[in-house]
Amino acid sequence: MRVAFAGTPAFAATALAAIAAAGWPVTLVLTQPDRPAGRGLQPRPSPVKVLAMQHGWPVAQPRGLRLDGRWAEDAAAARSALEAARPDVLVVAAYGLILPRWVLQWPRLGCLNIHASLLPRWRGAAPIQRAIEAGDTQTGITLMLMDEGLDTGDIVAMEALPIGPQESAGSLQGRLADLGARLVVQALRMAESAPLPRRPQPAEGVTYAHKIDKAEAALDWHAPAAVLARRVRAFDPVPGAMTTLDGTVLKVWAARAESAPPQGAPGEVLAADDAGIRVQTGDGVLVLTEVQRAGGRRLTVRDFLRGAALTPGARLGTAA
Repeated sequence: MRVAFAGTPAFAATALAAIAAAGWPVTLVLTQPDRPAGRGLQPRPSPVKVLAMQHGWPVAQPRGLRLDGRWAEDAAAARSALEAARPDVLVVAAYGLILPRWVLQWPRLGCLNIHASLLPRWRGAAPIQRAIEAGDTQTGITLMLMDEGLDTGDIVAMEALPIGPQESAGSLQGRLADLGARLVVQALRMAESAPLPRRPQPAEGVTYAHKIDKAEAALDWHAPAAVLARRVRAFDPVPGAMTTLDGTVLKVWAARAESAPPQGAPGEVLAADDAGIRVQTGDGVLVLTEVQRAGGRRLTVRDFLRGAALTPGARLGTAA
């Protein structure tokens, strides 16, 4: 069975590595164009492209796939590459481009998507972050045969995974990547000898995981502490929750919520010691335990306070 793959981040590279380890020939890899990254903003290949280059697989990086769209020339080149690759199945994981009908109809076994939620909950671009932000206690992986809708295809396989009470998006993504890799290998083995099982998604319980906007990273101290603590975990590592201290950006990488009667205005520092920076919120106290100044590195509050004087009454951010 000949496999083509479409994906971009590390989450997708985990599945691609598992497919290769299982022995299927990878005849084409589609991934996003190289993006500027790092302090020098030099073009950097995606984790999927890095893996493909290591194995010597053909790579295509179209900016779009619509044959009649802005990037029609890129799309036509990608179509030629797909025709030359002759895949039986296209596995898709966090690719970042919408697949038009001509792609969906090309592989004889269809396009098999690895989606990081229990569909139909959290269709869309940011299912891992939105699940944590919403306070879900479990998520999982759904394998689906793609159609032209937004994550609306028939379910092939599904497995749940608990979300830890202090789990960040980064750690959860790693566990989901491993689960997705295992499930897709199982499905491909099944597809070699029989049609994949499929069932429609339930009509009830649909939610949408909208793409994370950088503006969401700013902590609104009028919000409840429990909501802010979930947002800190959901936005670790990208884009990173933030506030301001003395007019400069302060990233917040770890925090916990505590119930307490109001002792100050939202955003006011109530105490700052080795145990954490206690900040008043709209409901309860948010205790910051790991932070980062602009241009610095992530520090425990204990280490941060060695180089920063922070006294009760100081204000963080601008309460919305």
